[in-house]
Amino acid sequence: MRIFSVLLTMYLTLAMPALAKDPVQQDNITSHPPHMALMLQIEGIIGPATADYITRSLKKADPATTELILIRMDTPGGLDLSMREIIKKIIASPVPVITYVAPGGSRAASAGTYILYASHIAAMAPATNLGAATPIQMSPGRLGKDNPLTDKPDVDDGSGGKVEKKTQHPQIEDPMNRKMINDAVAYIRGLAEMRGRNADWAEQAVRSAASLSAEEALKKGVIDIIARDEADLFQQLDGRRVDILGMQKTLHTSGLLTQEIEPDWRNRLLEVITNPNIAYILMLIGIYGLIFEFSNPGAVLPGTVGAICLLLALFAFQVLPINYAGFALIIFGIALMTAEAFAPSFGVLGLGGVASFVIGSVILIDTGVPGYGIDMGLIAGFTVITALLFILTLGLVFKARKNPVVAGKEEMLGAMATALEDFEREGRVRIHSEIWNARSDRPVQQGERLKVQAIDGLTLIVHPEESEVQT
Repeated sequence: MRIFSVLLTMYLTLAMPALAKDPVQQDNITSHPPHMALMLQIEGIIGPATADYITRSLKKADPATTELILIRMDTPGGLDLSMREIIKKIIASPVPVITYVAPGGSRAASAGTYILYASHIAAMAPATNLGAATPIQMSPGRLGKDNPLTDKPDVDDGSGGKVEKKTQHPQIEDPMNRKMINDAVAYIRGLAEMRGRNADWAEQAVRSAASLSAEEALKKGVIDIIARDEADLFQQLDGRRVDILGMQKTLHTSGLLTQEIEPDWRNRLLEVITNPNIAYILMLIGIYGLIFEFSNPGAVLPGTVGAICLLLALFAFQVLPINYAGFALIIFGIALMTAEAFAPSFGVLGLGGVASFVIGSVILIDTGVPGYGIDMGLIAGFTVITALLFILTLGLVFKARKNPVVAGKEEMLGAMATALEDFEREGRVRIHSEIWNARSDRPVQQGERLKVQAIDGLTLIVHPEESEVQT
């Protein structure tokens, strides 16, 4: 008991100071945990690879250890489906997402503007801009003045008053155009109202392709912060409160550690094969390979390469806005050019195949995003290659198959040989400047003409020409 009392006294003496400090330390850990910031990058056109990279990176963010996610952005825009996929993940993220348009000279155009509006904090560096968020299928030139989707301009009535102008551009009344614009306006206004940003200017960015510099955007309440660099951004973010899924959170960015997440091999592969030009090339190589494999069974290599390329192309088409009518026209064009090789039609099938192939290639990728279509030079090149391959090359191949055999065992049958000696059953003959052993069921004289009936190993079965004629 004495020993136990002494040990208990020593323990309490040593542990009490530590226990007295624990509540304070625990409070500090709770209020200022050792968090980090995940750094992501959106650069260039926003497509399926970008959406995959951002969504998978957001899933890696653990609210217990991640203070915020910073997306550095410089984009001219991109595909609507990819943009909406990114925005859905940002809205559902339990970790604050800060989108920062940087460095100077960068932009957040079109799809980038929507992502900026969807982010918990929108920041820009000096000398950057955002806007021009009109859906790309609509011509911005038709969405400004005299556009019934915007305010109708007034004209002078001749007496100093103003009357509403009645004339309208006939193309503006396209129901599909109005539907696209109204949908985009409702979408971006919803994002603006959710984040408490300028919804009226957001509508102008969609309807009239309006743009703003960073300074103007801050004045109009479109963005939250202008920061020179990331250090300045973190300094301004420290202590700022943001709404995360309906709950308020205070950001602590002082001394924040950063971890940059680079695109992995999957993102890079997806970025390559979802390039419309690459997907187009893979599709055609796949089709060519399978056609040659079916034409020459057992070649293996064309079929293997073709199947791999076609599967990659189909995977890319799955995430690209593909016009399947264009895909069908390409297949139909190749079929017509192949038919021209089988049954020459004085160019009718060939020209029809070329026209179908070109039209299908042009409309294959159903998007007007600049830099995200199939290059016309590539289409022209593959059109010429396909025409030469299927009309000329295959035509010559099938024509050659109808020609008589000029070499090999089959060519020897029916050929004429000359006896080099007299013999009754077996002897030697000359054929094609070669000396062969021959066997005949009739006596043969030297110099007699003999016809080859069959080949038995290295021996020719022959009959005298006269006897053949008599029979």
